[in-house]
Amino acid sequence: MKQSASRRALAQASTSTAEAARQRRRSFLARAAAGVAGTAVAGPAIAQSQPTVQWRLASSFPKSLDTVFYPAEQIAKRIAEITDNKFQIRVFAAGEVVPPLQVLDAVQSATIECGHTAPYYYVGKDPAFAFGTNVPFGLNARQQNAWWYEGGGREAMAELYKDYGIVEFNAGNTGAQMGGWYRKEIRTVADLKGLKMRIAGIAGQVLARVGVVPQQIAGGEIYQSLERGTIDAAEWVGPYDDEKLGFHKVARYYYYPAFWEGGPQLSLIINAKKFAELPKSYQAAIAACSAESNLHMLARYDVRNTDALRRLVAGGAQLRPFPRAVMEACEKAAFELYDELAGKSKHWARIYPAWKKFRDDQYLWFRVAEFSFDNFAYSRPTQKPAAAPAKK
Repeated sequence: MKQSASRRALAQASTSTAEAARQRRRSFLARAAAGVAGTAVAGPAIAQSQPTVQWRLASSFPKSLDTVFYPAEQIAKRIAEITDNKFQIRVFAAGEVVPPLQVLDAVQSATIECGHTAPYYYVGKDPAFAFGTNVPFGLNARQQNAWWYEGGGREAMAELYKDYGIVEFNAGNTGAQMGGWYRKEIRTVADLKGLKMRIAGIAGQVLARVGVVPQQIAGGEIYQSLERGTIDAAEWVGPYDDEKLGFHKVARYYYYPAFWEGGPQLSLIINAKKFAELPKSYQAAIAACSAESNLHMLARYDVRNTDALRRLVAGGAQLRPFPRAVMEACEKAAFELYDELAGKSKHWARIYPAWKKFRDDQYLWFRVAEFSFDNFAYSRPTQKPAAAPAKK
């Protein structure tokens, strides 16, 4: 009897313990489910908390020049993707809402929120804007990026941009450009005297010192000016764009290199007040997408210029290197101008010494490995790939 009662008590205790365990499991699962549900609600709630923003972007470039116009469209597309279409930027080509050479003014006045342009178009406002793109005998594309990202360039230029109420992100680079199309051959410095040439920014001031008459003309208007004889020569970018614009049809001689544009940078400029209003995540998206477009634009040109140059030469373009005497005369004129500009612009006086030291240091380094490799590799004949072994 006692043993039976004891067994019954033990069984009851075991049942109670099992029931308690089941209750604990049910409680745990309920809490877990509630947590999952809470997370599922919180995710969309966070996304929904981000504001819907719609901006307009004006480019200085026409849609027909798809590679130089590309960064603006790519930035807008990628920002929309990253923000689940909460932040949308509508892109307008040159002249659609703003004249191509007035993008900076429109951004500064908040007529539009942002623009894609070449800062050296605005050297009439301050010559230091040239550093935001490129200056003659300056940096190549890699060196420009190095100065901008790691060499103090971004910080140095930010003070200038602040005076105009804008913030800037580098957003594209063409690589070293061609020196342009000429109706006649350039054999000596004397051949530059009186030459009416489409050329922008500080480069125009340099060439003016050796006799050129510079003309600043937007990209979409160059062909007509060259065709009508309003100008005798014109430079734009390189084979891919130049072929599209048809310069080879109205000028025969194609010179290289553009010693005034070894690695010209393009910029996304944004009204500073509008930028400050954005959530930090949207600001970060702008920075990331601009850097991405900077990389892709250079890659696109490197690929597209190759076949375009072949077609231009096959079509009758006469490739010519600038005579060394011409380049030496222009180099001398350039650095004389740079010393003078320090007395005309506080920003030039502030930026130029550090930029010049950075440039000289980069030249020392590139002479070692980069130049040695390039000089040997590019002087060698193209090697044909080995024939595939015959199948047995």
